[in-house]
Amino acid sequence: MRHLLRFKAFNKKLCEFRKNCANLNRGLCTQKKTIKVLGIESSCDDTGFAIVDSSGNILGEAINSQMQFHLKQGGINPLEARLLHEKNIQKVYEECLTSANFVMDNVDAIAVSVEPGLPMSLTIGRDFALKLSKEYDKPVIPIHHMKAHALTVRMIKNVEFPYLAFLVSGGHCILALVQSVNDFKILGQALDNAPGEAMDKVARRLKLSNIPEYANVCGGQALEMAARKADNPEQFFFPAALAHYRDCNFSFSGLKTKAQKHILQQERDFNVMGADIIPDVNNLCAGFLMAYFRHMCMRVQRAMEFIEKNELIPEEQRTLVVSGGVASNNILAKALSKVCEEIGFKFIRPPPKLCTDNGVMIAWNGVEKFAVDLDVVRNRNDIEKIDIKHKSPIGDDWTDIVTKEGIKRKWVKLKFNELID
Repeated sequence: MRHLLRFKAFNKKLCEFRKNCANLNRGLCTQKKTIKVLGIESSCDDTGFAIVDSSGNILGEAINSQMQFHLKQGGINPLEARLLHEKNIQKVYEECLTSANFVMDNVDAIAVSVEPGLPMSLTIGRDFALKLSKEYDKPVIPIHHMKAHALTVRMIKNVEFPYLAFLVSGGHCILALVQSVNDFKILGQALDNAPGEAMDKVARRLKLSNIPEYANVCGGQALEMAARKADNPEQFFFPAALAHYRDCNFSFSGLKTKAQKHILQQERDFNVMGADIIPDVNNLCAGFLMAYFRHMCMRVQRAMEFIEKNELIPEEQRTLVVSGGVASNNILAKALSKVCEEIGFKFIRPPPKLCTDNGVMIAWNGVEKFAVDLDVVRNRNDIEKIDIKHKSPIGDDWTDIVTKEGIKRKWVKLKFNELID
């Protein structure tokens, strides 16, 4: 707590200083040559490349998604993901250069995701970056995948530091105060399953892929599409997760287990077997998603109250940025925007295609780092030592500080029918 009080004392001056630095940076960018960075993303099952400049222009991009392959497998197989990265990475790289009408001599640096992610997948992207760096004598900028998600918004919107970021994906669920390009404070995070992972498991258990219109979409998207057809979204009861804990952490395993129990009960009641679907599948999807999103929104609201109480973001620039694959869910976006509206935060979500994993976010993070000479590795020996990490915290852990505040407020009411209009 003493640390937080000290932080509050100089936070206003720090914000002003950063704003001045940002303005200075913009001035320098207009005077110097335009920076162009090649970004490489391979942290999970997407092989992504992009070239982005310091004005936020996407000069070229290409991506190879493995989603259809892994859908048929019932989940991501790390070994198969690695083999597909290996098979496609050269082709995707060439497509990116072609779309930009570039050669590597036009690029100032190579940014590559090295943490966190599937080790076998990260290694393919890292090795390819090191090969290009050696061949064309380019510096390498190692990128934290989740920080890149949080910062992508600054490429398309004038979002000043600090701001609140909610990163929600297949592998992560993080609430963080973003102080600068490399300074993050964790206010809350998932204690068990990541939201996207749990949603995919419920979708598989519901056998949604057996319904033709959902056969070629990910589990989370299938759940949303089915939920929009619900005629009784309150049919199935889901208890509130972590209701008695006054923190900003998340837990999704209990909601996943409850959904599986509801499915099993319906299968017994209606003698559903094999590839058949339970009769009330749409209502179950709606009830499950609403329980999920209410849980998320309550934790986000508490983070907002924590920030307001401790004056961590100037009132006039309080902003919630949401990104990550699950952020593409429009019901969740509508719920979060309603919370923001009532609490007094501005809600910003990058375009859905920039919420999912892509080379653009890696390239942009590289641009921001290059502009302030942060983590730009130029020495050949140091470049060869760049390593990957399976797990890597996004920043300093403030979850205990949030818990000690004991924030309890009246929660913003969310009604399903109001979120699907």
